[in-house]
Amino acid sequence: MLKFPNAKINLGLNITAKRADGYHNIESCFYPIPLKDALEIIPSKKLSFETTGLAIPGNSDDNLVLKAYELLKADFELPPVDIILHKNIPMGAGMGGGSADGAFMLTLLNEYFELNISIEKLESYALKLGSDCPFFIENKPKLVSGRGELFENTSLDLFGHHLALVYPDIHISTAEAYSGVKPQMPEISVEEIIEHHPIVEWKGKLKNDFEEGIFKKYPELQKIKNKFYDAGAIYASMTGSGSTMFGIFDKSIELSCIRANQIFKF
Repeated sequence: MLKFPNAKINLGLNITAKRADGYHNIESCFYPIPLKDALEIIPSKKLSFETTGLAIPGNSDDNLVLKAYELLKADFELPPVDIILHKNIPMGAGMGGGSADGAFMLTLLNEYFELNISIEKLESYALKLGSDCPFFIENKPKLVSGRGELFENTSLDLFGHHLALVYPDIHISTAEAYSGVKPQMPEISVEEIIEHHPIVEWKGKLKNDFEEGIFKKYPELQKIKNKFYDAGAIYASMTGSGSTMFGIFDKSIELSCIRANQIFKF
């Protein structure tokens, strides 16, 4: 059985408070995008895990796909499977690729083995894997709060717009990103902007709090954002903790215009 875990972008990202548990409270809008990995499971006599595509750093035992399998195996009598993950979404790029892989593994196992786990329970399992993971269970645009696990539906629909992505091959760890942020409540919330202001009014209002500190350290990211606007973007930003930059356009553009890695139509 095969699934295609997709990435997401953050439309706005405010770091509002440091929590007692060491995490941070945030507010953002998570929006799925059509940049995808591929994840397959095949019946097997013993558990195995293979990756292709982009190289994944670190110990494979720490991969969220394997952790998702072990999480469900602890509560259900899962037989062994061969797991093949083709990695296409860059790591450390702020697009939630690893989180998507873990969440999609939960839904893949649920469907394949007919476990009949509810969406709410799947989200509970996903939260044990990471703060972003529950989003990918329903995988719909959501207003996000808490540490990234509290969701509200949004009326936002970017259908008909064009998305350009630039990943400049800079890996920014979460710890590095948060080191340049001072948590504070914004003057205007992400929800207010997303729900009550058209996209043509987002520039200058809808902000990513990580940008200020990260742009100081990596000024090339600020230059990419400026190029998006020079090319006619109606909104441009860094997604998540970076380093992927994106621009939203109301018409198709040429790759050569901004040397984007990927261009999609919503």
